[in-house]
Amino acid sequence: MPLPKKILARQHEIYADYLRAVDQHLADLVAGRATEMFEIRDLAGVLCLHPTHLSNTIKLVAGHAPCHDYQLRILAVAQGLLRDTDQPVAAIAATLTYDPANFTKFFKRFANGITPKQYREQVRAGQPEMVEALA
Repeated sequence: MPLPKKILARQHEIYADYLRAVDQHLADLVAGRATEMFEIRDLAGVLCLHPTHLSNTIKLVAGHAPCHDYQLRILAVAQGLLRDTDQPVAAIAATLTYDPANFTKFFKRFANGITPKQYREQVRAGQPEMVEALA
């Protein structure tokens, strides 16, 4: 039995609200208005939803777990900071509430094996094919 359109619309609304909350939280981290990285349960709290309901809804709508979008958005913010600032990698890691070693592991995992330092060097060397592959 198919779900009513009203329920489907609400699921998509929850997903869009989740993405906005993630983006806002990451902007707050970069601006220094937040000092700790939210977990999925924290984002669910912001949205006044139960974490399980949020997770299940995102899986239905997007086809993947909520952490997938969260990690990709963290990577995008990290890439922006590496590209647009001269902050040391350790400072960027601290801004995103990582210690430098874990930040490098995270970055390499989601950026096709490239370290933050290598990413910055490639961007500055003007190797667009490598940078576009990571975007």
